[in-house]
Amino acid sequence: MALTREEREQFLAEPHIAALAVDAGAGRAPLTVPIWYQYEPGGDAWIMTGLDSRKSGLIQAAGRFSLLVDRTEPTMRYVSVEGPVVGTTPATLEELREISARYLPAEKVEAYVDFSWKNHGEQVVFRLRPERWVSSDLGQD
Repeated sequence: MALTREEREQFLAEPHIAALAVDAGAGRAPLTVPIWYQYEPGGDAWIMTGLDSRKSGLIQAAGRFSLLVDRTEPTMRYVSVEGPVVGTTPATLEELREISARYLPAEKVEAYVDFSWKNHGEQVVFRLRPERWVSSDLGQD
């Protein structure tokens, strides 16, 4: 059963690991990789990645990407969202801290942020405007 707008937005707002997919060019399947993301209902989703990464170059070239999140318990549920990139900015320390806190235990955030900021190179934030949604909960009546 398809989810309501509120259900799909709330599900996407939960801290799932997303599968990011972006066009990889002629003769290639889309690049699909796991990624952390941030989203609040009604807003844009955003991801952070290395400025010089393949993922970054493909997103810049395509101008859009999709995110898929899912779970298997207590019911099988998924939400996929696709849309255009509506913002590309250099990542800030505050954004790194925010996204890290979404996925890591509180006591590990600062150490991870410090290591990542010093060792992962220049990062960029891509903002996705949700345009198309696909969702379902296979356990709902």
